[in-house]
Amino acid sequence: MVAQTSDGHVLLTKKLGGLFAIIAGCLLTAVGVTFESTGLTILGVLFLALGAVLLVLKIVRRNQGPPLT
Repeated sequence: MVAQTSDGHVLLTKKLGGLFAIIAGCLLTAVGVTFESTGLTILGVLFLALGAVLLVLKIVRRNQGPPLT
């Protein structure tokens, strides 16, 4: 059975945002390393970290148990 949540759009946004940030981070890091640009490499690594954090937040939120009453 699939559980319905009231904040489904927030979870979808975090998931898509995280995936986009990881893809953009990989591309920027690859371009930065190829052209020996420290700025692009750092920006790419930051996007990779941002994407990873968004996905981890999404997974942690999904795995939380029901609220205790």
